[in-house]
Amino acid sequence: MAATHIALLRGINVGTAKRVAMEDLRAVMNGLGYGDVRTLLNSGNVVFSANGGGDPSRRIGVEIEKRLGVRSRVTVLTAAELDVAVRGNTLLKVATHPSRLLVGVLASRDDRVRLEPLARQRWRGERLALGERVCYLWCPDGVAKSRVMAELEKALGDAVTSRNWGTIQKLHGLMRPQ
Repeated sequence: MAATHIALLRGINVGTAKRVAMEDLRAVMNGLGYGDVRTLLNSGNVVFSANGGGDPSRRIGVEIEKRLGVRSRVTVLTAAELDVAVRGNTLLKVATHPSRLLVGVLASRDDRVRLEPLARQRWRGERLALGERVCYLWCPDGVAKSRVMAELEKALGDAVTSRNWGTIQKLHGLMRPQ
């Protein structure tokens, strides 16, 4: 039976250098044999179903570069992993605006260890909490001014990609069976 996944493309459609039409992204995914391919707006996020185990991140990234000429770190979560991330958000009580509450999706569970020192720090109004395969960031003054986001980027580089809480909620809804 096919399992539902989400591929999160880092940096796609942010700025002009990595613009990808979602129709082209869906064509790449369909060409790889994935089913029930759906994208969310023009966001670089694609929900799909796949048979078999393993992490298809590398395969998807290689094909996107080959067919669309864009290099992007691809991180794939299963529906179950996204569900755990949504249910495990410990910052919902302090966050007052979904666009300033971020979920950082880690390329690997092993990357979580590199964030533990940051999670123990005090951030003067900002917050960082760790989940199983994600981290949660509350950036009340916005992402651009966030010290916690800057430190997260320093610690992990392209081994993390973030989405705001509103986008995560929409993706979670898309991952439910059609």
